[in-house]
Amino acid sequence: MTKAKDQMNEPRNHGLELRATFGTLANYLTLFRIILVLFFVLALLKHKLSGAFFIFLLAGLTDVLDGLVARIWHQYSTVGLWLDPLADKLLIFSSFFLLCFPEFAFPNTIPWPVFWIVLGRDLLIVVGALILFLLNRRQNFPPTLMGKTSTVCQILTVLAVLFFNLLQKEAGLLNWLYDLTILATVISGLQYIWMGFSFLRKR
Repeated sequence: MTKAKDQMNEPRNHGLELRATFGTLANYLTLFRIILVLFFVLALLKHKLSGAFFIFLLAGLTDVLDGLVARIWHQYSTVGLWLDPLADKLLIFSSFFLLCFPEFAFPNTIPWPVFWIVLGRDLLIVVGALILFLLNRRQNFPPTLMGKTSTVCQILTVLAVLFFNLLQKEAGLLNWLYDLTILATVISGLQYIWMGFSFLRKR
């Protein structure tokens, strides 16, 4: 009976075998992305737009690579489940925040409402995940398709702003990208809220 109960309480990883060790190539790529965030911020603060643009591209490339490495060589780890989204959020929040200031983003700046919506959704997700974790209702939180879509929209927004600022051109089409990012972020936030309540209702 005790053994059966322990098996029921084990985290469900959707068939993935999680490693306890940190030493995987996927985790090292993720750690490298976190380091790149520092260089990205420094480049923006020093008004080195070309450097900031290419650093952000490189960081995005490491995001794709660590996912491919983890899938191809099955390098899924417990640390990676938490470290990868942390690296993504550090990159997104730092870029969105700094690009809201005209002194760091000219002639195109990200509107503050876009930043607050992106930040608010992720804070809501973190609080909800923490509640579910403390209640022992959920120990892993795989991203949804809509969540991935909103992340892609956010990354494209940053890349577009950096690119047009590098060219020193105002781009009206950025307004469409801002609206698309807001829409995807809000929809994914509502989806995560619905999922959270679904997990709470389960015994």
